[in-house]
Amino acid sequence: MTLLPTNNWSREIIALLMGYDLKMSYTNLLYHIVYGTKDRLPLITKELRPDLHRFLGGLVKDLQGTPLVINGVTDHVHVLARIKPVISISEFLSKLKSQSSGWANRKTRGRFKWQVKYGAFTVSQSQVERVRNYIRNQEAHHSRNSFEEEFKALLTSHGIEFEEKYLWR
Repeated sequence: MTLLPTNNWSREIIALLMGYDLKMSYTNLLYHIVYGTKDRLPLITKELRPDLHRFLGGLVKDLQGTPLVINGVTDHVHVLARIKPVISISEFLSKLKSQSSGWANRKTRGRFKWQVKYGAFTVSQSQVERVRNYIRNQEAHHSRNSFEEEFKALLTSHGIEFEEKYLWR
């Protein structure tokens, strides 16, 4: 069994020594990411929202991704991002959520937390504009639908089974 180092620099050195050229991989890993505030409390105020979205965009870039659009309402956020295959989606989201939670917590004097669970849905390139428009129009969308309804619809449309009693824990 070969153990590979966990940092990217070491992985690249070993890959080159083994004759692999990591620069020749072609990927387009697009994700529609959705996660809410703890207990779905309306913590993302109109004043906080633009700075939070900019901060999230910066974090996506720091994690070697490309933010395509970020938007949301008082109790949740949507991120459409291209993610490089140097990090798992769970690790990406763990870092995105923990760092943004810390930042928002400082901005709100200790009142901010994200819920533990999230949704991460793959998006084909042909659907990017549709998803981008959906994310851009969150305020209009949520004048008709709650976050709970939206999230359950996203899970269903992506073929993800869930039990209601465990959804918000």
